[in-house]
Amino acid sequence: MSDSIINRRHLDFLVFEWLQAANLVDRPRYSEHSVDTFTATLDTAQAIATDLFAPHNRKADENEPQFDGQRVSMIPEVKTALQAYCDAGLLAASHDAEVGGMQLPSLISQACGSLFKSANIATTSYVGLTQGNANVIRRFGTPAQQHKYLTHLLTGRFFGTMALTEPQAGSSLADITTTAVPQPDGTYRLTGNKIFISGGDHELSENIVHLVLARIQGAPAGVKGISLFIVPKFRVNDDGSLGARNDVNLAGLIHKMGWRGTTSTMLSFGEQGECIGEIVGEPHQGLSYMFQMMNEARIGVGMGAVMLGWRGYLASLAYAQDRPQGRLPDSKNPTEPQRKLIEHADVRRMLLAQKAYVEGAYGLVMYAARLVDEHKTHPDATAREEAALLLDTLTPIVKSWPSQWCLEANNLAIQIHGGYGFTREYPVEQFYRDNRLNPIHEGTHGIQAMDLLGRKAVMRGGAGMALLARKIGETIAQAQTILALQAHAQALQAAWTEVEETLQVLRPVLATQPTWALANASVFLEACGHTVLAWVWLEQALVAARALPTAQGSDVAFYQGTLHTCQWFYRWELPRTRAQHDLLRSLDDTTLTASPDWF
Repeated sequence: MSDSIINRRHLDFLVFEWLQAANLVDRPRYSEHSVDTFTATLDTAQAIATDLFAPHNRKADENEPQFDGQRVSMIPEVKTALQAYCDAGLLAASHDAEVGGMQLPSLISQACGSLFKSANIATTSYVGLTQGNANVIRRFGTPAQQHKYLTHLLTGRFFGTMALTEPQAGSSLADITTTAVPQPDGTYRLTGNKIFISGGDHELSENIVHLVLARIQGAPAGVKGISLFIVPKFRVNDDGSLGARNDVNLAGLIHKMGWRGTTSTMLSFGEQGECIGEIVGEPHQGLSYMFQMMNEARIGVGMGAVMLGWRGYLASLAYAQDRPQGRLPDSKNPTEPQRKLIEHADVRRMLLAQKAYVEGAYGLVMYAARLVDEHKTHPDATAREEAALLLDTLTPIVKSWPSQWCLEANNLAIQIHGGYGFTREYPVEQFYRDNRLNPIHEGTHGIQAMDLLGRKAVMRGGAGMALLARKIGETIAQAQTILALQAHAQALQAAWTEVEETLQVLRPVLATQPTWALANASVFLEACGHTVLAWVWLEQALVAARALPTAQGSDVAFYQGTLHTCQWFYRWELPRTRAQHDLLRSLDDTTLTASPDWF
């Protein structure tokens, strides 16, 4: 049984060899850093994650938080681990030094976050939510709000949440009914109910700062009438000290299939008419502000899915390397020693699939983190704009592809364990349960698919897809110069041509009959996602192919494994997209014409 949380060699390959973290220290924002400080930060994160987060992962799953009507209780290891995380300054890793931050690149802070998500996704969720909350207040809050809340969020004195979903609305934010009534002193009184609020109540911090979507009384209907409010569990005085308890109450805990160590809550606002909130930014702009947090959260969901897939892969790899079972098909001698599972071709197939899914998806999410750095710090304005456009275009894939295919990696991990994988004696069943949330939260596959096809593929006249095409074309041109990668380059070119031809068919239909065009959007998301992952794999293969001739020791096997896994993806996975494009271009209406009374 493996308790390793990461293949550090692969992480270093992504960060330092492919994505060239060393180049970032030439930019003013990161000039105080070096490769040594980046490495030291990763080392610290790995040590805390391994020593304090990973050991209670199973215990927190088996002893989920409880609510006795007065307070929420949980195992003490959760608070100990989070305190160590906060003491190390990791909550403020990417924030400005002037607010106590480390000014680390997003690439490094996301790499650190990946280690904690691998070790214990449930415990890590508390600080992940807090980071997103703090980012919104930092960007859109007033100086007074930043003074009152931001420092305390970044030190871990306060934790944060995002409160969007309501029982009657689900993912349809246009239908939320939580109401905010303006008061003479500039505050608002909120009334309403929220559900599925992760981290919504606990005693891990002195206070919990909720970011709540609500409608100001008399606001327009739909998403255009939504505003954003800061609503703390305890009211906060101007000097940061705590005042009276706010009228925010825990209505109950939700008991889940996975992420059992994270409180999932039903919250009631304003039962006594005394829930006081502060508006963030301008009225009716709340959804655009919250999307700042949601887009970051979607990258985080992709990373969480990757790391849970990684844990399953590492566990099943260790099991396959250790477990003797059966003999090869050409063996007729029953007295011959049993072979290790990894010697069987079908087990290697499943291991290659897992490796292709998790390493490819890890590269995708880390590339997205590098785009954040390009957008924020590249010296050229055009490059900054292009990075933002490319990140916006890729975000639905960054969220959904790992959520689908790294979950499949967890499924294969259970299969490799056989019957043991279905028992709680081995950790792979928990990794699967934990990962099953990721295709759902922060926007389901269906929502991401409609975002990709209905918005991102057509915004600005298709500028985002054109930029992506240019980037893919640059990779193809480089791969054409390396004999071992030429076939992959040709296959990627053909696959991207299919994407473009499908869009030529669908764009006119989107303009006139969007319901019809979007009926099969999830198929487009999968086909486009697989093509993007083939591009990410070819990028990694380029680095490996260039490094292999001078590699020594264990690096030889590492680069060979990278090239072989890239080959597997191109031969086994990329061909899936052909049939998907045929279906999309046929404008198949089977789902639309299925009558509800046929089910």
